[in-house]
Amino acid sequence: MFLNCHSYHSLRYGTLSIEKLVKQANELEVKQLVLTDINTVTGIYDFKKECEAVGIKPIVGMEVRKDGKLFYITISKEFSGIGEVNKVVTEYNCENKELSEVAPEFKNVFVIYPMSNIPSKLKENEFIGVRIDELNFLIRPEYKKHISKMVVLHSVTFKTDDEYELHKILRAIDNNTLLSKLTKKEFCRQSEYFISEEKLLKIFERYPEIISNTKNIIDECRFEFNFKQVKNKKFYTKSKEDDLKLLTRLAYSGLEKRYGLNHEIAKKRIEKELKVIDELNFCSYFLITWDIIFYSNSMGFMHVGRGSGANSIVSYCLGITDICPLELDLYFERFLNLNRKTPPDFDIDWSWQNRDIILEYIFDRYGRDHVAFCGTNVEFKYKSIFREVGKVFGLPKEELDNLAAKPIETHDRNSVVQMVQKYGRLLEKYPNQRSMHSCGILISEEPITNYTALEMPPKGFPIVQFDMNVAEDIGLEKFDILSQRGLGTINDTVNLIKKTRGFTVDIRDTALSKDEGKCNEYLSVGRTIGCFYIESPAMRGLLRRLKCDNYRTLVAASSIIRPGVAQSGMMKEYIFRHNNPDKFEYFHSVFEENLKETYGIMVYQEDVIKIAQYFGGLSLADGDILRRAMSGKGRSLKKLQQVKDNFFNSCKRKGHSEQLTAEAFRQIESFAGYSFCKAHSASYAVESYQSLYLKVYYPLEFMVSVINNQGGFYRTEVYIHEAKISGGNVQVPCVNLSDFQTTLKGTDVYLGLMLLEGLETKVAHDIVKERETNGDYKSLEDFIRRINIGIETIQILIFIGAFRFTAKPKNELLVEARLLLTNFKPENRGLMLIEEPVQEFKLPQLKRESFEDAFDEIELIGFPVSCTPFDLLKTKYRGFVFVKDLLKFHKKQVKMLAYLISRKHVPTKKGTMYFGTWIDVNGDYFDTAHFPNSLKEYDFQGGGCYLLLGTVEVDFHFPTITIHKMAKMPMIPDPRYSYDKEKQYDIHRQIKEDVSMTFRKPYPQEHEIGLPRNKFG
Repeated sequence: MFLNCHSYHSLRYGTLSIEKLVKQANELEVKQLVLTDINTVTGIYDFKKECEAVGIKPIVGMEVRKDGKLFYITISKEFSGIGEVNKVVTEYNCENKELSEVAPEFKNVFVIYPMSNIPSKLKENEFIGVRIDELNFLIRPEYKKHISKMVVLHSVTFKTDDEYELHKILRAIDNNTLLSKLTKKEFCRQSEYFISEEKLLKIFERYPEIISNTKNIIDECRFEFNFKQVKNKKFYTKSKEDDLKLLTRLAYSGLEKRYGLNHEIAKKRIEKELKVIDELNFCSYFLITWDIIFYSNSMGFMHVGRGSGANSIVSYCLGITDICPLELDLYFERFLNLNRKTPPDFDIDWSWQNRDIILEYIFDRYGRDHVAFCGTNVEFKYKSIFREVGKVFGLPKEELDNLAAKPIETHDRNSVVQMVQKYGRLLEKYPNQRSMHSCGILISEEPITNYTALEMPPKGFPIVQFDMNVAEDIGLEKFDILSQRGLGTINDTVNLIKKTRGFTVDIRDTALSKDEGKCNEYLSVGRTIGCFYIESPAMRGLLRRLKCDNYRTLVAASSIIRPGVAQSGMMKEYIFRHNNPDKFEYFHSVFEENLKETYGIMVYQEDVIKIAQYFGGLSLADGDILRRAMSGKGRSLKKLQQVKDNFFNSCKRKGHSEQLTAEAFRQIESFAGYSFCKAHSASYAVESYQSLYLKVYYPLEFMVSVINNQGGFYRTEVYIHEAKISGGNVQVPCVNLSDFQTTLKGTDVYLGLMLLEGLETKVAHDIVKERETNGDYKSLEDFIRRINIGIETIQILIFIGAFRFTAKPKNELLVEARLLLTNFKPENRGLMLIEEPVQEFKLPQLKRESFEDAFDEIELIGFPVSCTPFDLLKTKYRGFVFVKDLLKFHKKQVKMLAYLISRKHVPTKKGTMYFGTWIDVNGDYFDTAHFPNSLKEYDFQGGGCYLLLGTVEVDFHFPTITIHKMAKMPMIPDPRYSYDKEKQYDIHRQIKEDVSMTFRKPYPQEHEIGLPRNKFG
């Protein structure tokens, strides 16, 4: 009898999760239930499963509203009816087609109108819903004549009184108004909660026809759905057989290119993989991915295929990935196996500059009726809860900021704040809005609106109304189309080399991108700033500790730095064993036989499968189930316990002791869900090498490209420093020599106009476009003639030195600009400035102090270019110990002068600590550790130069300094404000530092790791 139930997927309206809604209905012994969320079908698939689990017949539909006004409620007679309604709502969301207050012609949908919106004529499938408080109206003639077309309409929106208040709060949030200003039409009736069907029937007993109509609708509707059937595009060609033929032909063609004609091992591997791919009906998935890559290659775009898909030799031969699975002994079963119910997983990266072109191709190639992004439900989070709820209670912005920033236990205890906290707690984990999944694309066989309505977020690509987990659950496999800046940097560098040097670097040539001699030297000492994935302080430290000088070690490093491996202590143990191969014994012979490459340590997810198979006696497929049971969001304690029991029983049958098995499982459990698969690490390693090769041999082209791709781990200043130490003559922007992006002319690096924080993007582009069209600017006057610009923008360009080609001092240029623009009217620009000769001004010589330019640069781009930060210090002291000497000072105290690059926050049991990264006066990098006890007295004071006192600790070739004391060194006063003492130190606060936060637990100490270094019992 409940034809109109809302869950919290009716965003900012409903208060019940699907689970709570079904549980309540079951407690009241309801046997049929209809879910009709507002303008969405987000919850219908979970709803079906929840209902059937407790013996309730699920029926679904949608409540159609516009601007809060209820037009009608739809209830699907069968699954196809959902698609009819989805199409109407999709046209409204994505094509701006107006929603009509009267429902269109539906074939398999019942429509229920509220009494406030009865159309002049009712179709056969249309009814009028009567609420309990509307029964008295039925004596009126205008309503009485419709009784034969009426049904019971008892809506469900909340459960408790508190949830009713929460509903009103949600409505106030949605309407961006105060709770006290909500009107009755903006929130639901106070009666919209479950009552027993017996009570409901009793209320309507005088109208048996209404009851009968309601029962007929419920009896006639059903929601049948096959979760197991794959909903993706079935065939790339016209049939499964043709797909297999094409995939086989492409695979063997690629085999010849990759391995030659007579590689029997590769042939057998391809045969085995094709058989599994065909049996699992994934030929079309491979072919669609191949098609996207084929298009990408035809456009000259670089891509990286990573994730577990790189375990497949078929994907390698198709060109989807560039990782040879034979070279690295990669298990195909980690990617696909006959026991694996989940779809294959290709993660394909493109440059952030090219990704939208790839997306447009996919939508055009496979049809916009069949393609959409996965959605995500953005939940109310701690900060948003206090801001949103506090706002509807009328709290001022300052108090909202305070509540959002501070822990709940430190909040004021006044009555309003207590109300905010009370309802805020109820809102935790509630969906707040839908957004676009970062990379997941769905390509369906049937029109995608058969399964969901679509929405159009600001980014311009339609999204489905459910997330990736529901998509996978219902048989829609996503294609992950990602973007990153690292590929943009590589691509731009190759193009820039062609422009500056006249030849093309084939960066995909593995002779260049793996195990190149000079690159390995750079790698082993951590000279990797700017290089994808290997530039962070932690990664550079790891590379130095490992003296990483080859591809295989880099592959391992890419995985062991992952949180789970490092957190379990396996990273420290790996470093020890890598440097001391003769100081440990293998835990068990199986570990030596299968994990010798990684010194008996499980570094990759595949290692779990190996140990499960060879130590535990499980099949490869069961080993993958073991790995999956311990990883990701689908982690289930019950499932994990089953897998653990299976592992222990199997080990017992193989004769392993309980103690031996327990230790093996502890090692698996400690990190299995958080390490990379080996193929993923290998993909990262190849891209890292590509970046490094370009950095080593074409450093200026590479650093210019890093800057233009807006960097990576560090701020732009650090990459400009790298350009300088690589031999670049870095120049501030110039209106005649700079483009929007940073450019390279010989060894001169001209910073791009985009780096000027106060310069509008449009103006920057106009400056370049006008110069390219009509030639260089001859003077400041000529510039003002040709560019429509105000005095504030002119000042920015003058102060940064963009008119230095005129050879006039900045002071003089500024006076000229003001005189030229006095009483200047834009509408007279052509007449006044082109036809009239410009008057020459003779000004007195205006003297500028040294370093004024440096302070201009700090103000306009955030850092000095014409000098180093050390040049701006009051002291002439530069230190006696430098980075190049640190290895000689193990366990000794040193005093160093250094410029702060970045610091990373890490919580410990005793409080916050930081790891710092610095450069010395020679431009070399080093790292520091700051423990809570020293930070109490000697904390960081923002960006700038510091005098450091600490003890050097050399850990496997890598020196760090444990800081005991530090002091920020004073800079000279700003010479531009010699007349104003108060402003002389304002600009110093703009000196930047990079601060990153982590909330991981501290890495364990050696004695806490407990990994046996001797053969175990």
